Order: sequence, then structure tokens, then C-alpha cells
Amino acid sequence: MKLLEGKTAIVTGAARGIGKAIALAFAEEGANVAITDLNISENSLEVERQLGAMGVKCKVYASDASNFTDTEKVVEQIMNDFGTVDILVNNAGITMDTLLLRMTEQQWDTVINVNLKSVFNFTKAVQRILIKKQGGSIINMSSVVGVGGNAGQANYSASKAGMIGFTKSIAMELGSRNVRCNAIAPGFIITEMTNKLPEDVKKVWEEKIPLKRGGTPEEVAKVALFLASDLSSYVTGQVIGVCGGMRT
Repeated sequence: MKLLEGKTAIVTGAARGIGKAIALAFAEEGANVAITDLNISENSLEVERQLGAMGVKCKVYASDASNFTDTEKVVEQIMNDFGTVDILVNNAGITMDTLLLRMTEQQWDTVINVNLKSVFNFTKAVQRILIKKQGGSIINMSSVVGVGGNAGQANYSASKAGMIGFTKSIAMELGSRNVRCNAIAPGFIITEMTNKLPEDVKKVWEEKIPLKRGGTPEEVAKVALFLASDLSSYVTGQVIGVCGGMRT
């Protein structure tokens, strides 16, 4: 039997990168997957097609994860379409990197809202479903810079650090209902975002990593699969680094 047979997952920001890899990994293990992104794009529709070809149910939804009302509405739509939710992956995120000296209030607010408030929005909307089921898994996509910080990323680091505190608190709140909540802290992962970096910058990053390479979205997805499945039935309130041993 597949690890997620009969389960339904919501994966936010799943049109590309880590979110897409997680959606594919879940589908390969039998999960039906609801994908959310800010807009329905060719990328998100392609993910929908790929998952559908695996024989699972998949649907993409346009939703602003940073907007509470939007999130409530999309979770209601997902419940109408899928009938249940067992797994939530809070993966939606953006960067607006610059030194604090140059950072605008808008850059701060936008990153905090998309990266952190979205986690509140979706967890708040889904928790009642999981409590009623007396079981489920919430996975929050943090970052190594949420653990150790990074110059030029005060907004991003703060959002990801806040996610860790949120994760640990929700694990305590929902543990008695058999609902687990964990965070993943990826390091330097090769995605469209990191591919835009100059080669010399990439080499500097890789030198900091004991494994001497960037990770792949698929390697992050394997950890998400572990946390979503019953393999991690006694794991909650944890932050798992997927960073090749990198220190920040």
C-alpha cells in the first residue's frame, strides 16, 4: 500500500520548485492533491495534468494565501471538491532581499504577509477539519535563514523564524487531537529562484555546504513525504534541516 493512499493534501505555492516537487511526491504515494497559487498559470495547470496522469485527483485553485478571507473561501472550495483534508503544506513564499538600510515598509510587510501570515491563514482554516478527524499533519516550509539569519534578508529571515515559533506552538495546541505540526528548513536548493544567482555567488554558497552542492526540490519533498505519512507518527514540533549540513 502506498504511504498516502486515500489521503488528501493541500500544497500552497505548488506551481513550481519545492511545492511542485512535494505535490508530485505525494501523488506518487497515492494522495489526492489540492494546489493553490496566486494565479492559475500554465505552470500550475501543468502540475495538475502531471498529477492527474498518476491516477489521483488534483485541482488547482487561485488564491492569495496572505489574505484571510481568500484562504477561508479556497479551503471551503477544496472541502466541497475533495470532501476532506488530511495534510497541509504551507509552502507559499517570496523574497524581496535588500539590506535593512534600504528596505521599504512595503518590502517588509509583503514578505511577512505572504510567508508568515499565510501560514496562520491556512492553519486556522484547516485546523477544525483535522481536529474533527482526530488526526492530520501540518508541514511548514521554513528555511535555514530562519534558524541562523542572513544579511540582506531581515524580512525573509524574520518570516521564516516566525514560522518555526508558530510550528512549535501549534504542535503543543493540537497534539492532544493527534494533529502533528512540523517545519522543514531547506538550505541552498536549486530552483528557478537560485538559478538566477551569478555562478560566483553559487560557488560561495556551495563552499559553505559540507556536501559541497546545492540540494534538489525532490530531496526536500522526500522529507515532506516522511512528515506527511504515518512514518512520522511520533514526530511533532520539530524543525528538520534539509541543507547538506550547512551552517548559517
